[in-house]
Amino acid sequence: MSGTAKTGPGEADDESDRYRPGYEVVAEQLLGYIAEQNLMPGDRLPTEQGLAQILGATRNVTREAVKVLAAIGRLSVRKGAGIFVAASPGALADDQLAHFQPTSMEHVLMLLDFRRLIEAETARRAATLATPIEVRAMRESAELSLAAGRAVDAVEFARVDALFHECIGIAAHNLFLRSGVANIRRLLSQSDVLLFHGDVPGSLEVAANQHIAITAAIAAGDPESAAAMMTTHIDTTQHQFERRIRDRVFSLTNRPTAAAPSTQPASQETSAS
Repeated sequence: MSGTAKTGPGEADDESDRYRPGYEVVAEQLLGYIAEQNLMPGDRLPTEQGLAQILGATRNVTREAVKVLAAIGRLSVRKGAGIFVAASPGALADDQLAHFQPTSMEHVLMLLDFRRLIEAETARRAATLATPIEVRAMRESAELSLAAGRAVDAVEFARVDALFHECIGIAAHNLFLRSGVANIRRLLSQSDVLLFHGDVPGSLEVAANQHIAITAAIAAGDPESAAAMMTTHIDTTQHQFERRIRDRVFSLTNRPTAAAPSTQPASQETSAS
């Protein structure tokens, strides 16, 4: 995917936008447009050509932006029918999460704060309610995440990382906590795709070792330690995220202005959340 967006309504005038892939800038603008127009799940958007005109972008770059937003579940493209705002993770038509901005630092930090509250409590409940079978499943997923981390296998790590957090949700024996954890992670994955092209900031092995420690606390039936370790796990994710953002902004704003804008993702460190 390539091309840079033209200046248009809603586009940030940050100099660093010159070096971001065009589809990424337009995807951000398009989400802003949806929020500004107060569009809700199921609402129809203008055509690609119409969106291109509204956002001041080329049709090709707009098409790529629509594709990536459809891939992360924010848009629904129906052949012969048009482009629609997709159902929000909560599947509620008036759900404000439909306007979550995955490239907004403010929104991401609020989401991480919410994740800290929800997952710490989920770990605390799991430490008092987990069955031996649930603890075994949790331990197996944690050990698999450590093996994937040591092998620097990001794809496998992502799979078992999701499994690990799901195991804790199951062990908490609360449908709503389990669903909340899944929805938070789904929203954060949108930021990973748009900001880091699927590469979550952080070290795989550090995250995996934290999985092991959380599992040990839950297995020992220590709710306060389990909650504290989960909080530390998410604090680590937030610090790594903020550092990665700073590194990215620094690298973008310090490129020579005469250089041709890059339209490909920069080389990425292996990461986890």
